[in-house]
Amino acid sequence: MAKSTAAAKRPPARTPTAKSAGRAPIRSTGAAAISMRMNDDDRSLIDHAAVLAGKSRSEFMLDAARRAASEAILDRTLFRLKPADFTRFTELLDAPPQPNAKLRRLMQTKAPWE
Repeated sequence: MAKSTAAAKRPPARTPTAKSAGRAPIRSTGAAAISMRMNDDDRSLIDHAAVLAGKSRSEFMLDAARRAASEAILDRTLFRLKPADFTRFTELLDAPPQPNAKLRRLMQTKAPWE
């Protein structure tokens, strides 16, 4: 069966050059539909939250899924450090910030909700 001219002109889908273990290839094909089943209570909860956020159900669910995906990836980011570097890294994290002009300005700025 011959391909249509539109299909013949379409560039091939892009896949990552380095495949990560356990991760499916990424294809760039534009928007795709995702269908899911949920109980009425979950759907009502999501719809209510979407209305409060001023978004459609799809926009709300996509934003929530995107945030959850980013958190899942960031929570599993691996840092490899030599023991001495790790000790220094944790010392820097545990140390209070040193006073500086930007920090003083931030602390004097009124919160937007006040």
